[in-house]
Amino acid sequence: MKRTVALLAVLVSFAAAAYVLPGSSIIRRMSAERAELRLSTLRVEGSLSFGGPAVKEAGAALGTPTDRPEVQGDGVLSIRVPGRCRFEASVPDGNAQSSVVQSGGRRRVQGTEIPSMSALVSQVCPLLATGSGNVQELKEAVIRHLQGLGIDTGRTGLARFGGEVAYVIGDMAEGRPQFWVYKDSFRPARVRYSDASGTAWDVRFLDYNSPATGEWLPRTIEVWRGGQRNLRFTALKGDNRASLPDSLFTL
Repeated sequence: MKRTVALLAVLVSFAAAAYVLPGSSIIRRMSAERAELRLSTLRVEGSLSFGGPAVKEAGAALGTPTDRPEVQGDGVLSIRVPGRCRFEASVPDGNAQSSVVQSGGRRRVQGTEIPSMSALVSQVCPLLATGSGNVQELKEAVIRHLQGLGIDTGRTGLARFGGEVAYVIGDMAEGRPQFWVYKDSFRPARVRYSDASGTAWDVRFLDYNSPATGEWLPRTIEVWRGGQRNLRFTALKGDNRASLPDSLFTL
């Protein structure tokens, strides 16, 4: 009898360990966590570096030489919830700037487009600028966004990312569209998808424990394309009381 009870206890523990929340529950918890932040505006200044094929793209857009392994400069991310974002890039030795604005799901580029910047804004805005409204409505908006990327929100699994366990929403097969959420904190970790031209993108959200941004935003955001890191934005200073005029987000 004791052996039977012990065996049952082991089986139950295995079953508990193997249980993974459904996608809708994960997204709801994530939306609730974002809503509790009561974020209305956020302005983040940080360092910016472009690598891989983005070196030439950034050099052409910002008016700086590209005969180097990286183009380094400054980035400013401005957020006004719900769903309005702006990212600006400049370099000390450049003669131009590039900005991406997204509002209400529509996007506009000022200057010459840098594709990795557009990819960053396209995921930051619907996932991190969701506001503090009705959690059910926030959840449904995120699900629509993910499904628009081809992510199967009805499938989930577990994996490790950056030394942490994460829920994976979508087909677990390599190369398939996926949304990753840190298991312990229910914060966005990673979005993998392919655009209309078939280009594979991987937007990564790293370290939500920085004094500069706290829980509002990850300290580092990376954009990978085709297995190469194209962009890294590292927050150095954040202000969640910034006055951000409507003109910043005009389309």
